[in-house]
Amino acid sequence: MAYAAAAAFGWPQHGRDLLVQAQAAPHAAHEPAAHDAAHPPAAGDAGGISTSPPTLTVLPFALLLAAIAILPLTAHLSHWWEHNSSKLLVAGGLAMVTLGYYAFMHRHPVDLHFPTHGIVGPAAAGPSWGVAGAILANAMLAEYVPFIVLLFALYCITGGVRIEGDLQATPTVNATFLGVGALAARLIGTTGAAMLLVRPLLETNRERRIVAHTVVFFIFLVCNCGGCLLPIGDPPLFLGYLEGVDFLWTLSLWKPWLVTNGLLLAIYWLWDTFYAYPHERPSDIQRDVRTAGPLKISGLWPNALLMAGVIAAVALLDPAKAVPGTNWHPWMFLREAVVLTLVALSLALGSSEIRTRNGFTYGAILEVAALFLGIFVCMQPALALLHEHGASLGIQSPRAFFWATGALSSVLDNAPTYLVFFKAAQALPADGATMAGVDVDRLAAVSLGAVFLGAMTYIGNGPNFMVKAIAEQSGVKMPSFFGYCVYSFGVLLPVFVLVSVLFI
Repeated sequence: MAYAAAAAFGWPQHGRDLLVQAQAAPHAAHEPAAHDAAHPPAAGDAGGISTSPPTLTVLPFALLLAAIAILPLTAHLSHWWEHNSSKLLVAGGLAMVTLGYYAFMHRHPVDLHFPTHGIVGPAAAGPSWGVAGAILANAMLAEYVPFIVLLFALYCITGGVRIEGDLQATPTVNATFLGVGALAARLIGTTGAAMLLVRPLLETNRERRIVAHTVVFFIFLVCNCGGCLLPIGDPPLFLGYLEGVDFLWTLSLWKPWLVTNGLLLAIYWLWDTFYAYPHERPSDIQRDVRTAGPLKISGLWPNALLMAGVIAAVALLDPAKAVPGTNWHPWMFLREAVVLTLVALSLALGSSEIRTRNGFTYGAILEVAALFLGIFVCMQPALALLHEHGASLGIQSPRAFFWATGALSSVLDNAPTYLVFFKAAQALPADGATMAGVDVDRLAAVSLGAVFLGAMTYIGNGPNFMVKAIAEQSGVKMPSFFGYCVYSFGVLLPVFVLVSVLFI
């Protein structure tokens, strides 16, 4: 209803028209986009003078990461931190500190990315509300809203599908779950695959005591590494598609995808076979055998059709691109409005009984929404510093791009991190074939680094936290932030070193 009211005033249409005009202006003038009115020089290019914020402005982001890592381990604060309202208070408070810096202390222009690129200068005197508003628009309208709407839709729609039955939780069965999830992630996205399969995996393992490592490997494979073969698989690759990367180009990454996921599955199977499963109590194993039964899928209607609709909406309703076969560009945020409508249809037409049996609540997605609201705002100074000084880091080779993209994707959201390094690679001369103006070897490195190393921490990719929250709601004691990093450094890092040696 709100979107319909906005459309009645012409606001979504106006945003779309601005975007289309900005795209057409460089071609009309036969000049590079960087030199016309619609695409002014970047704020960091002002005569060689640094316009990025000081390094100290990264402190709120660092404090938010520290809160996520430490507060769950603090005896007197852990219970308080369990409430999503507490997470929102901390994340929102630190976001306000970041915005306060831009309003009252930043005296340089900033880049605005919504709905088109522009430069917003500081006020001649007093608070620079325009600068703070530009930062807020970049974080919320350009990044957070599309991100959280898509996660919300996949979370809600897959929550109406139930895969029930209690298979015997042997190492081979669990490894098969993980392998199927990795395959599904490339087709319905890491979030969709994770939300669809995490509950049946937890139910299959409910008779076992040692389950945390299975959920951790689920995050490795299904929430991250399985999603690198198609743009719909992971948000960073979708951003690349919007920047001009061919839809099927990512299929060329099948060799590192196969080696990475194959090695992780093998490591999991060996771990579960020779360590975890033998340490289960015999009584638990016997109960698992007695309660085992076949899987049954319910709730596919209407949710399978609605899931296909979400994928189609994300792929086709991009205001920066005409709908295939037409000259019509979708209105701004029409994609999000359609996706939310599909969520409403799922809630209205789907079975409430299935959601109840799934233990479906909004707690996990609200936790992600609260934390990533702060993350998206607080990381803006870090992205600005990286944008201005990234070229001086000496990143040239594909392997350097892989590790630089991956390192930041571990602690920043991997989607905007991908875009920063995509642009950095685009600015370098190509040594061979190109795709979307980027040397294909560097593009492969940026793509793999963003997708794979998003698994290194709970905050590298949105589904990571959602799976952790669902597992904890089911009674699984998950590792802390640092405990998870022990898993990722011990298991993932050696695999990624091998992949970088073999393919990058």
